[in-house]
Amino acid sequence: MGLTYKDAGVSIDAGNALVKAIGPLAKSTARPGADAQLGGFGGFFDLKAAGYSDPLLVAANDGVGTKLKLAIETGRHDGVGIDLVAMCANDLIVQGAEPLFFLDYYATGKLDNAVAAEVVASVAEGCRRAGCALIGGETAEMPGMYAEGDYDLAGFCVGAVERDQVLTGARISPGDVILGLASSGVHSNGFSLVRRIIAQQGWNLDEPLPGEANRTLGDVLLEATRIYVRSLLPLVQEGRIKGLAHITGGGLLENIPRVLPDGCHAITEAQRWTLPAIFTRLQGGGNITPEEMARTFNCGVGMAVIVAPEQADRVSQLLEGAGERVFQIGRVEEGPRGCTVAGQAGTWNSPRDWSATHNA
Repeated sequence: MGLTYKDAGVSIDAGNALVKAIGPLAKSTARPGADAQLGGFGGFFDLKAAGYSDPLLVAANDGVGTKLKLAIETGRHDGVGIDLVAMCANDLIVQGAEPLFFLDYYATGKLDNAVAAEVVASVAEGCRRAGCALIGGETAEMPGMYAEGDYDLAGFCVGAVERDQVLTGARISPGDVILGLASSGVHSNGFSLVRRIIAQQGWNLDEPLPGEANRTLGDVLLEATRIYVRSLLPLVQEGRIKGLAHITGGGLLENIPRVLPDGCHAITEAQRWTLPAIFTRLQGGGNITPEEMARTFNCGVGMAVIVAPEQADRVSQLLEGAGERVFQIGRVEEGPRGCTVAGQAGTWNSPRDWSATHNA
């Protein structure tokens, strides 16, 4: 008898069964402009039905990184899809764009439909939180490419913004106020360092994390990335926000300067918010300097919001009303385009005053 694709390690039937199982998940993300039906060779989106008149399209793609290794090792896959959507959708809102639709890519050596369905369910949950439709994706079964039980995850998101509402940061000027929106934890950056610290220290992910009531170290590390789209989008559309910076790889030091015009320097003061317990634990476990913390992790601030001084209080109130925790973390001053994170004695496990600066 001749060889079949299944003999080579790929099951077309398993793939078809997965598509059938996740169809209702995609349908649950339907929104104006997309019915979120799966099964075609591509997905359609109707910008006119979504209410746009003179839109620009904005696209972003990303992955979850090595946080996936912790999810695989612990068998907890219910948050990584939210992470995936968040990494893309939060990048769109900083440009003023509303996320419209999302496509995911799931790759593994041998398809485990239970795991894949759990992952896609979390992607759908992320899409619901971001207000975008899951209109398609790809499931790739590739024997020999991945170790047993491993999988990889990537995503692609398209958004739109009316031409006159694009956020470029050009309106930012000295005197503006920087607000910080609380993160939900480490989010999805810095996990290669996190995993190195865990391995070196021999930490047990099931042990309680001091400072986090009834939560384990694994609970906190695998907490899904916060999606800021729904709270920020109305304020962006009203013109209340001058600039946004998604605090991902590069941390506070390198992400805030990305939205500043020449001649503007961001000053953030670490004592204006409390470093969450997970970051204190990581800093101590890895003996990480404050400067390295500020350029690797979000340190408790997942999004920086830059507003005119007269808007700061009102924007803070509106964001808090939308469920965000808001800190006034700094200001914009004249200087080379960049960011300084300043601290005081005792802040971030530092035994002395310190100041870390990155100039773009």
